[in-house]
Amino acid sequence: MTDVVIVGAGQAGFQVAASLREKGHPGRVVLVGDEPGVPYQRPPLSKAYLSGALPGERLALRPQAFYDKHGIELVCGRAVGIDRDRRRVALADERELEYGHLVLATGTRNRELPVPGAKLDGVLGLRTRADADALRERIGGARNVVVIGGGFIGLEFAASVAELGLSVTVLEASDRLMRRAVSPAVSAHYRELHERRGTRVLFGASVVALHGGHEVTGVELADGSVLPADLVVVGIGVVPNTELAADAGLAVDNGIVVDEQMSTSDPRVSAVGDCAVYPSRHAGGPLRLESVQNAVDHARCLAARLTGAAEPYASVPWFWSNQFDARLQIAGLGTDHDEAVVHGDPEAGSFSVFCFRAGRLVCVESVNRTPDHMAARKLFTAGGSLDREVLTTPGFDFRQHLAAMA
Repeated sequence: MTDVVIVGAGQAGFQVAASLREKGHPGRVVLVGDEPGVPYQRPPLSKAYLSGALPGERLALRPQAFYDKHGIELVCGRAVGIDRDRRRVALADERELEYGHLVLATGTRNRELPVPGAKLDGVLGLRTRADADALRERIGGARNVVVIGGGFIGLEFAASVAELGLSVTVLEASDRLMRRAVSPAVSAHYRELHERRGTRVLFGASVVALHGGHEVTGVELADGSVLPADLVVVGIGVVPNTELAADAGLAVDNGIVVDEQMSTSDPRVSAVGDCAVYPSRHAGGPLRLESVQNAVDHARCLAARLTGAAEPYASVPWFWSNQFDARLQIAGLGTDHDEAVVHGDPEAGSFSVFCFRAGRLVCVESVNRTPDHMAARKLFTAGGSLDREVLTTPGFDFRQHLAAMA
């Protein structure tokens, strides 16, 4: 009987605890988080929770009764050290937790904006429920909102506040939106979508300073222009929380390095979710992903190993983002694709982009085309691909094509 201590009570940490109990783990399970309350969902923070459509009590992944029923101990505290020889985790309040197996699900933190004025009042990020609550308090009194970063979080926030009637400007340093995650066709569609709803989008926009006394009043760009702003949201990426692992002597390389069963170099320590870099069959090399799917599937893979049913991690990566009435779903990894084929009708707001690398289908990005997304996940899970020429067949239907292949 092994006592398992999980550091990090986000999606991955919660899922390890839940899956261990689901698989019959008889030992003690301790879930350590540095936020008060029960573990909660993060995706709604930039969407339904921010707009008020989702009440706070529905953010919880499970109610307190779930943890009581399944014997999962919730500990509120910040882990500050690991003694691998004594198998203990030290907390900031000087408590120590002994473990038989330690799971690091430490997640990520927002990348900070390295310019003067970044600490002014009214300059906020969005990662925790406390962040979202702070933004909700300010949105009502804001007149000019500037979003720094045209990735998922920045655009989801921009869409939410634009729907509330606020003036929003999105600043993106590169030449298109969501550049790291999607094809040019999808970027262009979302630019048009946001601009049509009244959002101003500026590309190649490099922020050099934020102006103001106590509170922010403006955003200065490299060309010398200053945009008025009384609320600035920074969404320029995240940094994996690896310090705890590094200080304990575990391998770190843009994440906590694990093998295909989520084990670090210490067989009594594992890492899962956004903080873990793992050997990906789909990327063909080391990969660190920030997604709910990755967090959940890492956790299930680890729980299976710890309960005697080890299998190498092989899940297909998939992601989603809701902005206005457009639901973007991505299956696979489209990084470095060399060809993209659009299927459907972008003008009607319903299409998929099939991304190929060296002639092989590696990713399908779907906008309001959930059947395509589900078919792509099935195809990739089975290790299949799709000929480019098939896509141009009149009347091509991805689901029907997949069914015919079975």
